[in-house]
Amino acid sequence: MRKAAPLVVPVLLAIADAMLVNGVELDLEVGVSMAAAAALLVRRRFPLLVFLFTLPGLYIGYIWFAPMIALYTLAALRPGRARLVGCALLLIAAHFFPYPISDFELTDYRENTLVLIDASVTSAAPIALGLLMRTRRELASRVEDLTRSLRREDRLLADRVKTTERARLAREMHDVVAHQVSLISLQAGAVQVSTEDAEARAGARTIRELSVRTLEELRHMVGVLRADGGEAAEARDLAPQPDLEELPRLIEMSALDVTYERGVVAGAGGVSGAKTVERAAFRTVQEALTNIRKHAPGARVRVRVDPVDAVRGPAADGAEAADGTQAADGAGAADRAAADGGGRTAHGLRVEIRNGPPDATATVPALPGGGHGLVGLRERAQILGGTLEARRTSDGGFVVRAEFPYGTGRSEAEQSEAR
Repeated sequence: MRKAAPLVVPVLLAIADAMLVNGVELDLEVGVSMAAAAALLVRRRFPLLVFLFTLPGLYIGYIWFAPMIALYTLAALRPGRARLVGCALLLIAAHFFPYPISDFELTDYRENTLVLIDASVTSAAPIALGLLMRTRRELASRVEDLTRSLRREDRLLADRVKTTERARLAREMHDVVAHQVSLISLQAGAVQVSTEDAEARAGARTIRELSVRTLEELRHMVGVLRADGGEAAEARDLAPQPDLEELPRLIEMSALDVTYERGVVAGAGGVSGAKTVERAAFRTVQEALTNIRKHAPGARVRVRVDPVDAVRGPAADGAEAADGTQAADGAGAADRAAADGGGRTAHGLRVEIRNGPPDATATVPALPGGGHGLVGLRERAQILGGTLEARRTSDGGFVVRAEFPYGTGRSEAEQSEAR
């Protein structure tokens, strides 16, 4: 209706003008006036022809709306100077000379002057209004182009600032962290070679392996930070990406009393986003074990990874029993999903890391912490469309539970950009 109104309303106005001036009896004046009004239906497609077609209605039927609307449309759509001047002169002539032409009296100067002024205003007004509307549209278009250009410049400036910050972070990571980790690796290698104690040698070997792996991941991370655009995507593809297959090794090297209950096979998701979800599960376990080493040394730990048929929020997760144990329905669903995993496809993963109270006799390591680990895990879960719950239990321990759906959220590259 809104699209038809600008086309139909001028036609109705022209018809009303024709009927008011010439009446409703069918004669020559009414015929040319109605024809001029009907021609306005195609004025946007053929503005010049429609204007010429309305001139007989002005000359014979003495109507004004149809030729003025046609001239306005011509000025708004085809604003050629010579064309507009010629059409203005035609409208003035059709308005100035009477029908029939034999009624024209050349000596009636006063009347002729008034009619000429009226005809000039009648032709100038629609031309001026049409040119004004065309200029307004052009200005609006230029303002829109300018706005898009400013937004593009803002994005380019933000990208430049981001690239500069990435380069600064890469330098800091390389100059500080890489140097310290290299020293740790060298010292561990020296101890491994020089010591006679088998237990100390094994510990030094573990430290050296962790240091080498950390340096490798750090090298790839520095490459990602320094790269830009397609190079950044290529660097991310080349970076080592841990998954559930590496969880046993991570738990073995954690130096904690961990019971690993594995209800899902790594890479068995078989759906879009499985690798990204496994990566998120690995990072969740990694951060939780790090926090346990910091805040609950000597505590017993249970790590469980299960498939879930539908990822739910913490409130719908069967909650916790009063003694801090997992509700039977949640565990039972995970066990059933693990047992008949070959018969149906899981929709996501549930990861739970639970530790008891710390050992009072154990020494608390003086490890620094910024309090950002759980925040980062929660952000990672939200990016993937999942949830994360972290809270204390009634027995003095702590539980971290996360659920990640397959095939939703953003990709790993988008996660890196978001972080």
